[in-house]
Formats: sequence, structure tokens, C-alpha cells
Amino acid sequence: MADLNTAIRLQLRRQVEHWTAAASRLADADELAPAAAWRQLELYLDLTVRRELAGSAERLSKHAALLTSALSAASSLVELEAVNRLLLQFRHRYLRTEMTLEFFANAIRTRTDAALGALLRACDTIAYRSMALVLDQLDKRTPAALTYLVGGLGASVLKAGLPLWDGTDCPVAAIKVTRHNLYGVSLLHESGHQIAQLTGWTEELASAFRVRLAALPAVTDIWAGWTSEIVADTHAFVHAGFASVATLHDVVAGEDSVVFRHIPGDPHPIPYLRVLLGVELCRQCYGTGPWDDLAIAWRELHDLRHAEPEAAALIRASLPVIPQLAELCLRQPMRGFRGRCIADLVNPERVRPSRLLAMEAELGNALYTSTHWIWTEALRLLALGGLRIATTPARAAEIISQQQAWMLRLGGQAQAA
Repeated sequence: MADLNTAIRLQLRRQVEHWTAAASRLADADELAPAAAWRQLELYLDLTVRRELAGSAERLSKHAALLTSALSAASSLVELEAVNRLLLQFRHRYLRTEMTLEFFANAIRTRTDAALGALLRACDTIAYRSMALVLDQLDKRTPAALTYLVGGLGASVLKAGLPLWDGTDCPVAAIKVTRHNLYGVSLLHESGHQIAQLTGWTEELASAFRVRLAALPAVTDIWAGWTSEIVADTHAFVHAGFASVATLHDVVAGEDSVVFRHIPGDPHPIPYLRVLLGVELCRQCYGTGPWDDLAIAWRELHDLRHAEPEAAALIRASLPVIPQLAELCLRQPMRGFRGRCIADLVNPERVRPSRLLAMEAELGNALYTSTHWIWTEALRLLALGGLRIATTPARAAEIISQQQAWMLRLGGQAQAA
């Protein structure tokens, strides 16, 4: 039987070899995701992600080398126990690093199919453009956008600059796009979250809400607590107009128990109010229109009498102030916007329905086939498609097919660029 030190050293050596070998495999980008998936990234995005992931793997490898050296130098029981503590620390660091790398690997793997890769590159471009349109005017760097596909109802974003599992900062705005909304405008909501994080928009709008609602203390803090989602909805609106409201409606529509759901502390507004706030954004920018029919149907299909008493009271108290809140969303000057409002930075007139339809009438089929127009008007093309689907749903399949075609072209241009 070996002595105690030899027995401990053997067990430690086996574990150190196991974990250092596992760490070395994380440095192989092609083991994380197939080469075919990496090729579906734009070059600048490929370089950005590879550089950050390689950095995480390299830092882990350096930690592994220190662990190996500590084991080689240890001789006494005390020193071996210290190595065991280092080993436990390394295991934790490995798992955090693996979570970071696996997150990006899973996102990149969704691009293995060439056509889907092109569509996601188009989504990258649209999300990036929506952020750059704001941030360029504020002299702020626009982060690259990496979109990836999942199932389910809700999209989300892992914002650039926020800490990842291994303690490093996220190098890109990683936006989860849902399969059912791949051709929708929901990614503009998620890019709005990134804008808010970089400008302090959420906190400033919350302060403005508190001032405007000071006479209604029962709802003040609740609305202020919803601003993180409201600014994202507003960002989507100024870029896509009514299409953003129709898309939001279709995501949050459901049973009355869902539409009237109020969860204290949840940053998502009650869906019933959230949709009506979107309708009010349309009214303040465009007057009357198809959003009025949406609101009529929304109220009729979801009778407020079916809401829980607490939610119903909150909704009734909120309805009279929705016009004021919509005005603040669009017109409130923000320090983070250098004294301007979001409607100054991104004029919602660009996506007024009549202007979108006029653009389509003027440019004809070239709008959907010309590489120049697709590249130049990608954001407004997205808004136009959403408007068409919302107002002529019988043509939805045709419109989605048309949108898929121009997004595939846009994705091809992005890769070439």
C-alpha cells in the first residue's frame, strides 16, 4: 500500500490531467462548432467572437499550467492539500468558462444550414443598423450583433459589455430570435435593450414617469418598474411603426389569464396595457389607422371584467394616463441622448404607413430584388413587410416568402462585405 502522500498525489494527478485536457479542448473553435457554422458569420463577427473565446480559453490554459506546476512542486501533505484547493478552484473556473464558450457555440451552431445562416446574417445586419442609427449620433460604439435561433415565444438579448459566466464582458449583442418570428421585428425590441444599457434610457424614462404620475401613487412605482421593457418597445416602434405593435400583440395575445397577468416585480407590463400603449404610440405619430381596429378587437376579446380585481384596478387607473406616457416615451429629452428624444434620433415618420407604401409604389419590384435598395432600406423593408402582414393577413404567406427572399439577399451581401 502506498503512503498517504503518494496516494493523495495519485488522485490529484489523475484529476489535474483530466481537467487540463478538458481545458485544452476548449481552445479548438472547430470542436465547439462545425466549420460550416463558423463560415456563416460575417468576417468581423467571426473575428470578434473567435478572439474573445480564444482569450477565455487561453486564460483557462494558463490557470491549468499553474495548477500542474503546483502539483509538481508539492511534496508535503500541507502542500498537497493546497493543490487540492487549487484544483477545486480550477474546476469552478473551467465550468464557468465552458458555460461561456458553450453559449456562443450553441448560437453559432444554429447557422450550420447555409440558408438559415444567410437569414441570421440578415438579422445581424438589421439589429446592428437599428443600434447604429441611434449610437452613431451619440458618438458611441455600436456592438456587433449575433443572432441565433430558438423555439418558443419570447426573444431575449445577452447585452454586449455585461459580464459572462467566466467574468469576461460579452463581446457582442447576442440576440435570441424565435423561429416563429424569424421574419418579424422582435429583434428590434431586443436591440432596444442594448441601446438602453448603453445610454441609461431606462432609468431616465423611469424618472420621467415618476414625475408625470406623481398624483397617482398607486401606479407610479409599477409603471417606473416597467420602463426596461417599454423603452425596448419604443425603440422597435420608431424603427418599424405599426409592424412593431402588431408583432407585440401577436406575441402577448393569449388567454385572459395571460393578457391580464400582473406579477409584482416583473419588468414586463401587463400585456393588456402594453398593447394599448403601443396603439397610442401609433396614434400620436400617425393619427387614425389600422391600429384603432386592433385596439377595438383587443378590448372586445379581453373583457376587463375577466381580470383579477388587483390587476383590473391597476388597469383602470392606468388607462387615462396612457397618452401622457406615450408622449414621454417618444418626446422626453434624455441626458443619455444629449438632450434629444428618441423621436429626434429615429424619426418615426420614416415608417409612417403611407410613406412605406409610397416607397413600394415608387420602386416596385426593385425594392425587393435590387442589392442597392435591399442594403439601403433593410429596416424599412422589415417595417413594410410587417405592415403588409398586419393589414392584409390573407396575403401573409406571399409576403413572408417575399421577405425571406430579400433577407437571403441581404444575408449574402453581409457575408460578402
